[in-house]
Amino acid sequence: MSDHAVLHVKGRVLVGPDDVRDELWVVGGRVTYDRPVGTAADDVRTVEGWTLPGLVDAHCHVGLDAHGPVDAATAEKQALTDREIGALLIRDAGSPSDTRWIDDREDLPKIIRAGRHIARTRRYIRNYAHEIEPEDLVEYVAREARRGDGWVKLVGDWIDREAGDLAACWPRGAVEAAIAEAHRLGARVTAHCFAEDSLRDLVEAGIDCIEHATGLTEETIPLFAERGVAIVPTLVNIATFPGLAAGGEAKFPRWSRHMRQLYDRRYDTVRAAYDAGVPVYAGTDAGGSLAHGLVAAEIVELTRAGIPAVDALSATTWGAREWLGRPGLAEGAPADLVVYEADPRQDVRVLGAPRRVVLNGRVVG
Repeated sequence: MSDHAVLHVKGRVLVGPDDVRDELWVVGGRVTYDRPVGTAADDVRTVEGWTLPGLVDAHCHVGLDAHGPVDAATAEKQALTDREIGALLIRDAGSPSDTRWIDDREDLPKIIRAGRHIARTRRYIRNYAHEIEPEDLVEYVAREARRGDGWVKLVGDWIDREAGDLAACWPRGAVEAAIAEAHRLGARVTAHCFAEDSLRDLVEAGIDCIEHATGLTEETIPLFAERGVAIVPTLVNIATFPGLAAGGEAKFPRWSRHMRQLYDRRYDTVRAAYDAGVPVYAGTDAGGSLAHGLVAAEIVELTRAGIPAVDALSATTWGAREWLGRPGLAEGAPADLVVYEADPRQDVRVLGAPRRVVLNGRVVG
């Protein structure tokens, strides 16, 4: 298909959860619902099936592996792996790598960056984050707000080796000032949080999102709902908790017990948040120790937690794109879409086998 060819997508186009159309056209790399005129038949390619907007992985790390930043070739492979499963919009939730070069590649997913993680000194994975003390938090949040694409990522809790368990990383006053500064600069703030202790302070300080959120309880869930604070549960990552707990059992038994408890109630936690009206979005936490290309598996996990299929789909399509301020299959939007053999609303497992992936109007998979 040439750069000027027209793509005809027909079958059932899921523009929104209640907006289903019979076809769309891609002209000049963009979506239109108006049949193009004067186009030669031999310059039209047809794709047929059930079509969704390009999937969103709202917690992913391109340019990062278990040891820290990776080279450009490795980052490219990560991005291509995400593309193959149909993840065409990524919120990169913290990376020490400069991946701005990806923005110049029309064949790679679009990335919304949160800059580099900001963590407390010696309270996070080595080589990942700026490791600082509370008096420097505002300065570093401002730096990453300017460096990112409208997001900043904090590490809200991590293991405190002296306590032998997860513990909050920042005093209330420090996060209040830091979040206020990020908002002044036009950036939203999210935080890694596994445990219970940091959640109330972060939400009352004005945070916009919590990653993982395994520590939500019946006391804090209403607070999230009232403030409209989103969660990205990363259930495919939470599945690793039993293995982590086993590895830390001898040295940190209290932490290991806590991690198992968080794991055991993970589905109940997500369902309770959803039932209370907390916004839930799909993310995988790929790029640390977890493989890329898992967003379809995350949607299956959300349905196992009890989220209805259409809402689980929205968490990676219509709703997620609106939350991140990026278009779906609107007239004139970049043609980023995925085509499936069957209706994903009936069985979300079809997300694991896309028939066609279209990025910027070009069939890339």
